[in-house]
Amino acid sequence: MLYQVYQSYADLMHPACSVADLVASALAVNSRLSGCEPMRATRAACEVLALSRLTHHRPAFGIDSVAVNGTPLQVTEEVVASTPFCSLLRFRKHGVSGQPRVLLVAPMSGHFATLLRGTVQTMLRDHDVYITDWHNPRDVSLLHGRFGFDEFVYHLIDFLHVLGGGTHLMAVCQPTVAALAAVALMAEDNDAAQPPSLILMAGPIDARINPTKVNELATSQPIEWFENSLTGYVPLRFAGAMRRVYPGFMQLIAFMSMNHERHQQAFRDLYDLRAHGDHARADAIQVFYEEYFATMDLSAEFYLETVSMVFQRFLLAQGLLEVGGRRVDTNAIHRTALLTVEGERDDICAIGQTMAAQELCGSLRPYMRMHHVQTGVGHYGVFNGKRWETQVYPLVRNAVHMSA
Repeated sequence: MLYQVYQSYADLMHPACSVADLVASALAVNSRLSGCEPMRATRAACEVLALSRLTHHRPAFGIDSVAVNGTPLQVTEEVVASTPFCSLLRFRKHGVSGQPRVLLVAPMSGHFATLLRGTVQTMLRDHDVYITDWHNPRDVSLLHGRFGFDEFVYHLIDFLHVLGGGTHLMAVCQPTVAALAAVALMAEDNDAAQPPSLILMAGPIDARINPTKVNELATSQPIEWFENSLTGYVPLRFAGAMRRVYPGFMQLIAFMSMNHERHQQAFRDLYDLRAHGDHARADAIQVFYEEYFATMDLSAEFYLETVSMVFQRFLLAQGLLEVGGRRVDTNAIHRTALLTVEGERDDICAIGQTMAAQELCGSLRPYMRMHHVQTGVGHYGVFNGKRWETQVYPLVRNAVHMSA
């Protein structure tokens, strides 16, 4: 019922938002009208209205080229492997070879993999980059079965097998737990495809440490409450009809409620900047929210298992996590170098939660382990923005190249 109510509201708002979008676009290209203050105000109001709607299809990565050693190279996207739930996407650079392969694991947390666009752009300078391009479960038929935490882990292992030995693994936020579990299982099997390095960035390896509002919410109710209150069925009109999901709009509401005053101010700033002709700064806000409001659902199995195992029972941190009936032994990791990165001001995964992986991987020799706390950044600043490019990325690059 929850999903149906949201979809009905979205359908009712769609015509008004579409008209507002058309008016704003028309005013933007008309130089005569754009110089008129009343028209700028009209454009600003229309943009705010149009931007308030959510979209449910992945935006384009839009990475057409990258500079390697000062030389611009063409970039094309290639699907290397695909399942009903995910595409293994490669950003192929024309004219360069031999760079270390890196599989970037995007979070499945209400947004598409394009949220890591900036991460990919930076990594492409020195690496052969692949990414898990997760599909929206509302577009995946029930005929393709379930997708839970185990399936997430097995996707990572399968993709590492597709890419072959020597592929480095880098996980951002929520999938750090699954990535560490995958590497541990592969290490125990002495798998030839186990990665030479594992980079874990701003993820809840041990959510008991310095709990944030996200962690407190997860432990405030029993798992049955999350299932009954926050999950629903995909409406019949979509390919994933009757698949039980945690709707992306619910995840977005939860994130925005943590900083609702900041988001409200951002929309006021967008209107004021556009109305006063400061289009460069207004464009930056608009581009951010166009990406932020592109939401995808989570399968109910994956969402509920993640809440229960990672945020309520802390199974990996206690050495109790099982995947496919197998106990995950992180001490089995001997050959994979570990880098963990946290943000000083992270209000989603606080300091200490990702660093916990260092202790869990106790069999690694000290020179194979490194931890970094990036000052002055919150959650997204760990993997996007100036400090990511100038301070975090050099450490990531060194970790990959030294273990290649």
